[in-house]
Amino acid sequence: MSAINKSKSVLKEFRSFALRANAIDLAIGVTVGAAFTAVVTAIVQGLFTPIISALAGNANFATLTFHVNKSAFKYGEVINSIISLLVIAAVMFFLVVKPLNSLRRNLGFEADETPTKAKCPACLSEIPLAATRCAFCTEVLPANWSDPKPPTA
Repeated sequence: MSAINKSKSVLKEFRSFALRANAIDLAIGVTVGAAFTAVVTAIVQGLFTPIISALAGNANFATLTFHVNKSAFKYGEVINSIISLLVIAAVMFFLVVKPLNSLRRNLGFEADETPTKAKCPACLSEIPLAATRCAFCTEVLPANWSDPKPPTA
């Protein structure tokens, strides 16, 4: 095998590895997620919280608390964290997941969605399509038992 063909093979293998869902998800979760956290927290605390606070009539969510037996419950910080979570999730979905799914479809990396199991006609348990007898109810299955039935009128 020539060096050029070997290089192409390695590049093709690397592309396949890099576009696998688990490798991309890990990279997104660790690298990009960590980088956006500080930015999104600042945006939430500096932009969204003041807007929501102005509508709600309170100056700062972080100061919202209630007390029970001299214990302070800072529910305003929880509200800020929930808003941060929603903003991070939206950014990740629209700026990373949607474009990546489109790229996968365009490159032909769409998951194979061919079913491998179907419901037994007798007991409705999930069994392999190649089965000739149900493992649950021991029903003998006719040939082509899993083919979709045409609707009867």
